Amino acid sequence: VQLQASGGGLVQAGGSQRLSCAASGRTFSTYTVGWFRQAPGKEREFVAGIRSGGITTYADSLKGRFTISRDSAKNTAYLQMNSLKPEDTAVYYCALSRGAWITSAMRGARNYDYWGQGTQVTVSS
Repeated sequence: VQLQASGGGLVQAGGSQRLSCAASGRTFSTYTVGWFRQAPGKEREFVAGIRSGGITTYADSLKGRFTISRDSAKNTAYLQMNSLKPEDTAVYYCALSRGAWITSAMRGARNYDYWGQGTQVTVSS
C-alpha cells in the first residue's frame, strides 16, 4: 500500500485547509485511517482517526476544529482543518492500519502499518 498526502501549504491564522490522503495498491475500505503531525523539535502526535464504518476519534485539543472523513470509493481520506492556529504548523502524515481498533488504540502510532510521506502545513500569524 502506498499513501500520498497532499493539500498542505501556507495559510493565515483563522483560515481553513483540507488535506487529502490517497491510497494505492489496495483498497482501504476495511482499514483504519489516521492523521498524525510533527512540529519542529517535537514528537509526532495523533491528530484524528477513522475506522471502517465511520467511527472517529480526535486529539482532545483539536476536537471541534478538525474533521476526518473518508471516501472509500476513491480510496481517499481527508482532514478538514478550520480555525487554524500558528501552533498547528507541522508536517502532517496519514497512515493506515489493518486493525479495527477501539478509539483509544487508534491514537497509537505503533498500531499503523503504512505511512505516507507527509505534507507541510504552515500557519502564519
